[in-house]
Amino acid sequence: MKTLAITSAAVAALTVTACSSTDNLFSYIGPEAGHEILEDDLGVATATNVAVQTGQLNGAYVANLTRKFASEAPARINFAFNSAELDATARNILRKQAQWIKAHPQIVFRVYGHTDKVGSNAANKRLGLRRARAAVNYLVSLGVSRSKVQAVSSFGETRPLVLTEAPNRENRRTVTEVSGFARKGRASDLDGKYAKTVYDKYITTTYVIEDSKE
Repeated sequence: MKTLAITSAAVAALTVTACSSTDNLFSYIGPEAGHEILEDDLGVATATNVAVQTGQLNGAYVANLTRKFASEAPARINFAFNSAELDATARNILRKQAQWIKAHPQIVFRVYGHTDKVGSNAANKRLGLRRARAAVNYLVSLGVSRSKVQAVSSFGETRPLVLTEAPNRENRRTVTEVSGFARKGRASDLDGKYAKTVYDKYITTTYVIEDSKE
């Protein structure tokens, strides 16, 4: 009988989830090092494979990469009241973002602009978009391809971090997020197989599978 053995010396748990409109379909945590993958494991493996091939897991990959990006290069910058000017702190953060973005050529990003709740919603949507564009333009000036990062929308005052009607610097921000994967120099909706291939390049743990015989 053939078994598949995980031989990596340090294997981190990998959780993959796919959700329907009613409930969580499955949650799979990979086996520890040395664990043999037996027949009982194959039901979950098959479900995972189907979800990957149908593209259901693309969102999970994007969410995981967004968290990785935010932990290694701060995703958020803040602004002065009624301003889209980048201060020294914002430029320093954007330089870190640019380094990360350029180091990951298969990933594309979006920058979302936000404001506090002072002023009309229409004016704040315009201001949020100006902030997002200012961040994108600075990233481009640092050598990031404009095709890799887009200021595509503004949430204006509608998604505050701090629930207050007063002026608030934490709410005056842009947030850079992973939006997907690039293929042949352009953004793509992708199928699950390609998304997994790209994602696997950026997770820190490598799984080594060996085919062994009794």
